[in-house]
Amino acid sequence: MLPLLPDELLLDAYRSALRLQLDRDFVHMLRSEIRRRKLSVPEERVF
Repeated sequence: MLPLLPDELLLDAYRSALRLQLDRDFVHMLRSEIRRRKLSVPEERVF
């Protein structure tokens, strides 16, 4: 899905998306890619 994005940038994008309360579908897409890569999902916050 996002193969060119390095892991750390993906995690940063996810944290920023949560902090900025971006679209839920976008956050879900990032979270799905994090899980697909078997990375640890940063703290999740419901908004």
